[in-house]
Amino acid sequence: MVSLVLRGLRDLSKRAETFISVPRRHRHKKKWAATEPTFSATQLALQNFDMTYSVQFGELWPSIRVSLLSEQKYGALVNNFATWDHVSTELEQLNARDFVNEAMSRGERKPEGDQTAASPPDSWAYSPNLRCFTFARGDVSRFPPARLGSLGVMGYYLMDAASLLPVLALGLQPGDIVLDLCAAPGGKTLALLQTGCCRHLAANDQSTSRTARLQNVLHSYVPQEIRNNNQVRVTSWDGRKWGELEGDTYDRVLVDVPCTTDRHSLHEEENNIFKKSRKKERQMLPMLQVQLLAAGLLATKPGGHVVYSTCSLSHLQNEYVVQGAIELLANQYSIKVQVDDLTHFRKLFMDTFFFFPSCQVGELVIPNLMANFGPMYFCKLCRLT
Repeated sequence: MVSLVLRGLRDLSKRAETFISVPRRHRHKKKWAATEPTFSATQLALQNFDMTYSVQFGELWPSIRVSLLSEQKYGALVNNFATWDHVSTELEQLNARDFVNEAMSRGERKPEGDQTAASPPDSWAYSPNLRCFTFARGDVSRFPPARLGSLGVMGYYLMDAASLLPVLALGLQPGDIVLDLCAAPGGKTLALLQTGCCRHLAANDQSTSRTARLQNVLHSYVPQEIRNNNQVRVTSWDGRKWGELEGDTYDRVLVDVPCTTDRHSLHEEENNIFKKSRKKERQMLPMLQVQLLAAGLLATKPGGHVVYSTCSLSHLQNEYVVQGAIELLANQYSIKVQVDDLTHFRKLFMDTFFFFPSCQVGELVIPNLMANFGPMYFCKLCRLT
């Protein structure tokens, strides 16, 4: 036992002598940073969501989390510029259903024996002529890729069906002048055109590369004569300045802002806002969103409507942005804005989507394994003055 101790002491002495014999300038201490694990952007996103959303959603978060990490569910937006009746029949043969028209049919039916049921107010009006097919809850079937039809355009556009809700809530009327302030990649812009209500549609996105994607969507789904007759104008301007450029101009404005795109951030490294190099950009998102929503409201005519939307669960990017923009317009421009109640609208679509029950303003579709759409937040506002 003593010999083992002595041997250990000799070894320790030799190491000390070796260290002392090394000149100080050549000595180095191993840094902890060299052994720290590196995390991908998708891992950083999940860590962030676990910290923030577990507090925001409480016992709902585990269900939302597993749904976000699972395969997303899609809807097929029928292209009215194609042979839409033929396309609809093909989708029905896949056992898909048109959730929009099913909901509207239910909403238009009065309760049996109730002759006094009041009609919904104008703020609950929905954009017409939209057809979007989904599979029933729990059915994880996938739509085949869309094909070029006999009229030279694609038959349907695959999108998260919840992304159609902001367009429906905007309540377009025939002859409206419409602005899509952050239009790329183009699904909502296409849906706006499907309504047949746009006398003129301005589709803008500050990113020229994203605007190119928007142009590709329009080229694939919209006939050339509509694209070329000035009914659609595509621009790449800074959306924050739209109130200065074209104030008090539009009947309806869609402000689908850049956000953390929660589902994308959990699945794709490319263009992921949770990359360490984009930390400051991510932190500045709510300010950018307030500026864009304020610009959209300034571009709206008094009495016109704006729908603000994101594909994020974050209340900092959703309700807080709406409240911030309302305060900004009141304080700096003396403009009064009212938030429309979408309770009736939410009830129309409860058979297709799961809605978060505790939004302060607006509505939020939360992912659920039985109906894995979203997240999609949307809030409808009316500019009063």
